[in-house]
Amino acid sequence: MVLWSKEQEKVPDIDMSSGAIEIKKEGGPLTPAFLNSNCTVHPLILSNGPEEVSPGTGGEFELTEVTSLTEKACETVDEERSESVVAIDCLDNVKGQREEDALLENASQSNESDDTSTNRSPEPPAPFKESSFSIGLQVVFPFLLAGFGTVAAGMVLDIVQHWTVFIEVSEVFILVPALLGLKGNLEMTLASRLSTAVRHNINMFPVQATVVGFLASIAAVIFGWIPEGHIRLGHAVLLCASSVATAFIASLILGLIMIGVIIASRKVGINPDNVATPIAASLGDLITLSLLAGISTGLYKELEYNDYANPLVCAVFVAMCPLWVLIARKTPSTREVLYSGWEPVIIAMAISSVGGLILDKTVTNPNFAGIAVFTPVINGVGGNLVAVQASRISTYLHMSGLPMGEPSPSPRKCPTPCMAFFSSTVNSRSARVLFLLVAPGHLVFLYTINSLRGGHTTLTPIFITFYLAAALLQVMILLYLADWMVNWMWGRGMDPDNFSIPYLTALGDLLGTGFLALCFHMRWFIGDRDMNVGD
Repeated sequence: MVLWSKEQEKVPDIDMSSGAIEIKKEGGPLTPAFLNSNCTVHPLILSNGPEEVSPGTGGEFELTEVTSLTEKACETVDEERSESVVAIDCLDNVKGQREEDALLENASQSNESDDTSTNRSPEPPAPFKESSFSIGLQVVFPFLLAGFGTVAAGMVLDIVQHWTVFIEVSEVFILVPALLGLKGNLEMTLASRLSTAVRHNINMFPVQATVVGFLASIAAVIFGWIPEGHIRLGHAVLLCASSVATAFIASLILGLIMIGVIIASRKVGINPDNVATPIAASLGDLITLSLLAGISTGLYKELEYNDYANPLVCAVFVAMCPLWVLIARKTPSTREVLYSGWEPVIIAMAISSVGGLILDKTVTNPNFAGIAVFTPVINGVGGNLVAVQASRISTYLHMSGLPMGEPSPSPRKCPTPCMAFFSSTVNSRSARVLFLLVAPGHLVFLYTINSLRGGHTTLTPIFITFYLAAALLQVMILLYLADWMVNWMWGRGMDPDNFSIPYLTALGDLLGTGFLALCFHMRWFIGDRDMNVGD
């Protein structure tokens, strides 16, 4: 097909037989007629004529189209324009002459720029930019709400500790921190996932709740058997049935509540990280403890008249596990958690059970009278604050656009408490705000407990001093561990939403119960016996 012919004063030879563009100049550089408007070589070859043409011979040249090169070099030219118009436009638009090497370099650069411009990935959304005042304003009300929830849970535990089932089957106390820890293992983890926009399906909860409840009952049986060397089989089955049923029902209720809270938070423009986890904690303590007391009491009464009630409850919930597993496997996100999300919840349950063992051994000791009402408060406050911090750091890493498995955007060779609390980063700012809430919050909660005569106790200045020191130390350790643990997990490809919060809240239960027992021991050791005024 003849596209264009014209006499040229100087015509270079173009050899394209090998698929590469080779330019032979004679008497001057390549003329603009062989350039496209984007400065690439026009895909035309000489079909007739000698291999070398002397200038001024007046020969005519027939130029034919090379289809394979046209598709690569002329993709920016309008397909509806005829080839002759393209050649004429090239003559009119190209200015100046280019050397051979510059021409080929420009052609390759043009193609590379076209390729990269179409594959540019969108920039990740920027994380929340919050001042210390805005963080505190958003956190303080959910924090107080969650705190009053833990106070209510403490009042409930102070009442039910005198019930027959808690007296006759004291191993139920071992279940308390482990089941209350579900707020960290499941509900608060869901809150963090939804806040980070990692939307896992709620049908994963029954599987984890059933397994955690069953393992918690086994831990309670073991810890109850070790000191005395024996345990009744009926009590062991009672612990299993109570734990599994409580964990299952509480997880479903709290999971639905958390989804509603987070959706409402986003609609009103509040950071869900500041709201969802404290509410999950407060409702988790109160609902779980109430369910445990009610279910265990009912099953204990059935134990006297019906030997098959407790085994039947265990069998029903355990038999439903395969069904929930099949449902959870249908969703890719829950399938991942189904295979990799067991380590944190099981280890966290074991850690919390150690705290439950401490509670079991102290709650019946007259020297530790009143410890039951304070245990959910100190554990709950510490767990609430560290869960907020862990959720915020995890959300920051997700929104920073840094791929999981790579170090934090601000890597630290040796993290120290000073860097965690006194640096200029947004996460350090939130750690300072959360730490400053500890003392005022606990004073409000202690005043509430004292006003309600919880535990039949009178608070003394010495005990309040020990209590606040223990609470501050607990939260300081937890916030530092959160700053280190979330970044460490992120750098090793572990999703902090699935791993960090269960560990941190379980450590909060252990530290809180241990420090609280130490407070009561120190109070008794120095002779501050005016706290207990009797029943």
